[in-house]
Amino acid sequence: MQVNLSDFEPKHLWKHFDEIRKIPRCSGDEKAVADYIVSVAKKHGCEYKRDSVNNVVIRVPASPGKENAPVIILQGHMDMVGEKDSHIQFDFTRDPIQLRLDGDWLMAQGTTLGADNGVGIAAGLAILEDDSMVHGPLELLFTVDEETGLTGASHIEPGLLAGKTLLNLDSEEEGVFFIGCAGGENTYARFPKTAGTSASSGSGFKLTVSGLKGGHSGLDINLHRGNAILFLTRMLWTANRRISFGLANFNGGNKTNAIPREAFAEVIVPDDQIETFNQIVEKVFQDIQTEYKTVEKNIRLDISKPEKTSAKPIAADLQNRLLNFLTAVPHGILEIHPEIQGLVETSNNLAKIEFSDDVIEVALSSRSSINSALHFVSQKLKALCELAGAEANQPAGYPGWTPNLDSPVLKVAKETYQKVVGKEPRMEAIHAGLECGILSEKYPNLDMVSFGPQIEHPHSPEERVNIPSVARFYKLLAALLEALAA
Repeated sequence: MQVNLSDFEPKHLWKHFDEIRKIPRCSGDEKAVADYIVSVAKKHGCEYKRDSVNNVVIRVPASPGKENAPVIILQGHMDMVGEKDSHIQFDFTRDPIQLRLDGDWLMAQGTTLGADNGVGIAAGLAILEDDSMVHGPLELLFTVDEETGLTGASHIEPGLLAGKTLLNLDSEEEGVFFIGCAGGENTYARFPKTAGTSASSGSGFKLTVSGLKGGHSGLDINLHRGNAILFLTRMLWTANRRISFGLANFNGGNKTNAIPREAFAEVIVPDDQIETFNQIVEKVFQDIQTEYKTVEKNIRLDISKPEKTSAKPIAADLQNRLLNFLTAVPHGILEIHPEIQGLVETSNNLAKIEFSDDVIEVALSSRSSINSALHFVSQKLKALCELAGAEANQPAGYPGWTPNLDSPVLKVAKETYQKVVGKEPRMEAIHAGLECGILSEKYPNLDMVSFGPQIEHPHSPEERVNIPSVARFYKLLAALLEALAA
C-alpha cells in the first residue's frame, strides 16, 4: 500500500520529509540533499551559505515584531545510515526510500528509514516557510557526515554562526531533553593477509549468522542485543581448538556505529572432520540461542555448501591470531556512569570485519562520556592489536558534551514543556555522539539542548518514527521558539 505523507500533520514538515526520503544521502553523499535545502532557501529569499564540505547555513528573518530577539540556531544533520536486510535489492546511491505503515509508526521496506535525522532537517525547513510560527532571527544549520564521525561539524568555520543558543533536533526519545553526550573514537585493526596450505583440501562450507536486531552502537548497546560477528567468532574459535580447518573468508557488519546483524564465513573442512565441525558449531549456536532467547528470537544459523569455493584459506598462524583477537576484543558495556543512574559511561562495539585481497580489517567503535576513559579503551585496543600482530589505525575521534544543569535554554525548555504537555520532562545524557560536543568546542559560549520525536531502532532496517509524536515535537518546537523570542 502506498503511503501518502500529505495526510499527516504538520503538513510542512511531512512535505519536506517526503522529498528528502527520495534523495540519496548516506554519509559522504549529501550533495543532492544539500542542493534541495539550498533550493528551499532560494525559493523563500533567505540568505544562505554553503561551505566546501556541503554544510549549509540558512538565515531566516524574524517574525514581525521579533527582530530584536536573540538569534536561535536550529541544527541537524543531512546524512543517514544506509542499512538493509541482505535479501533486499536496494541501492542507497540511487533508490528512494520505500515507506510502509505499521499502525502509528512510519517505517521503510527492508531498509533504514532516515528519520534519523530526516525529521530534524524537515522540521527546520518547515519552520522556514511556516507563516504561523512566531520566532526571532534563526540560523538553520544542516551538517554533513554526522554518522561516520561528525566530520561536517568538525569543518564548520569559526565565526559562521552568530547565535549563542542552539536547539539540536537529533534526539530520538519523546519527552526527554538531552543535555550531554558521549565522545567517540574508532580503531581499525589491519592484519596483512597471508595464504596458507592448512586444510586446503576438503569440502567448502559457508556459515551465515542472521536475523539479529542490530541497532545503534551507542543507544542500543545496553539492550543485550546479539553481535553477529561475535557469535560467528565463538563458533569458529571453538572449532579451531578441536580440529584443523581453513578459514577462507569472514565478513560481517556494515557501519562502525551499528551493531552487526549479519556475518558470513567460508571454511574448508577436511572430509573426515565435517561431522565433528558441524557438531561443534551447532552446539555453540545452541548455547547462544539459550543465552539470548529473550532478546534475539529470530537468530538463524545456516550452513550451506556452495557450488564452488575459489577463496584460499589464510595461513594457520594468521587464523589463530585473528580468531584470538576477535574473541578477546571487548564488546558491549564496559562501565556504567557512577553518578547518572542508568547511563552507560563507556562501551565498545565490535563493528565490522572485512576480508580483501591483501588485508583483513576489523573495525571497532568506542564511546565514553569521560574523555580519559575513552582514551584508555583505545589504548587497550591498540595493545590487543600489537599482541595479535595487527596494525592499529586510530583516527582522531570527537569530544563529548558535558551536561550543564544551569543552562538558560534548558530552563526555558523545561518551562515550555510543562505548559505544552502538562508535566515535567526528563533530562538525560546520551551514550551516543551528538554534534553538540564538537560545536561546544568551536563555540565555547553556546548554550544547547537536544530533543526530538520518538524514533526507535535507528541504524537498522527496523528503524521507525511515531507519527503522532512528530506533531507533538513540532508543537513543542514552535512554543519553545516563541518563548525564546519573548
